[in-house]
Amino acid sequence: MIFAVYFRQPEIPFQGFDSDFLSILIEFVATRSLIVDLVYLSAIGSFSTLSGGPAGGRAWLVGKKEPTLTRIADLLLREDILLDLEVSGKSQLIEEIGRHMERAHAMPHASVAPSLSHREQIGSTGLGQGVAIPHARVKDLDRILVAYARLRSPIPFDAPDGKPVTDILVLLVPKQATEEHLRILAQATQMLSDRRFREQLHLCQLPLQVKQLFDTWPENTP
Repeated sequence: MIFAVYFRQPEIPFQGFDSDFLSILIEFVATRSLIVDLVYLSAIGSFSTLSGGPAGGRAWLVGKKEPTLTRIADLLLREDILLDLEVSGKSQLIEEIGRHMERAHAMPHASVAPSLSHREQIGSTGLGQGVAIPHARVKDLDRILVAYARLRSPIPFDAPDGKPVTDILVLLVPKQATEEHLRILAQATQMLSDRRFREQLHLCQLPLQVKQLFDTWPENTP
């Protein structure tokens, strides 16, 4: 599966991207005000445009054949909403996520934590504005898992704007996931780039309130 990618700003062509690198591209675009022309060379259709950035508030794939999008709200369970999580840094956060996934979903900590750590070594998943979206493909996972954590105290995350993060949306996907993984990641970026959504999220005091906010986005963010 190969992608041809062309940046309009600046006009530098990038060719030969496979699906493993495309998630990094989405994050790059999502943290900057860039427009990308992307030709998806596969049998299921041709995606034409990817745009993003906090300034534009957009980060998704659109094209001639737009797939049915799984909503993050449908994947996020109330038991996977962790409020006032106390961690001292990124490493401890990843360990806590691993332990939670083992308790709540019987996913081995030894599979989850190393996968997330490896992804962070490739590049920080911090988006800026206090937000991070740690994500990884996990061996033996048979469905996408989503968790939201709000930290009691901000932690450094090597985000593009240098700000520490408090809002964490975790995405774990099966090893074989490709297009769906990218679409969910793009949706998460769009959601958390929405300033109004983040403001309302910070007002939530209970997991149920957080879940209801995710359920009604974007209708609840005029």
